[in-house]
Amino acid sequence: MKKTLTLLAAVATLGSTAAYAQDFEAQLKARQGQFRIMAINLGILGGMARGAVEYDAEAAQAAADSLVGVSMVNQAPLWPEGSDSMSIDGTRAMPAMWENLPDVLEKWGAFGAAAAEMQTAAATGVEAIGPALGKMGGTCKACHDTYRTPE
Repeated sequence: MKKTLTLLAAVATLGSTAAYAQDFEAQLKARQGQFRIMAINLGILGGMARGAVEYDAEAAQAAADSLVGVSMVNQAPLWPEGSDSMSIDGTRAMPAMWENLPDVLEKWGAFGAAAAEMQTAAATGVEAIGPALGKMGGTCKACHDTYRTPE
């Protein structure tokens, strides 16, 4: 009977570890996916600001709307403790994020505010996109400089 209980406990422990790893992988993919969405839409707006792509008010507005949408994603489930670059491969998140989570969330809020400003600026003309992009870039840099390992 003891052997059976020990075996069941071991199987339960292994099963719960596998389930956690699977959920953890989903969270990591989700947060990296949101950054890809941001990069694509910032690229659209950046291309217009640089003159590499012709300004299109509808496309600029759609890109800005997407950035606002991403800024509204609840970040808490995407950043489980232990999903930093020192604990796992495939991320550049520094452990300091979890030591200063209020600061991280404040920086995410600043990105959201800049995205909202971009949403307003995007449809007003190409000349408004550059300054709004500069502000958005500053919010990204503030977090990356502090909480992301260099390449």
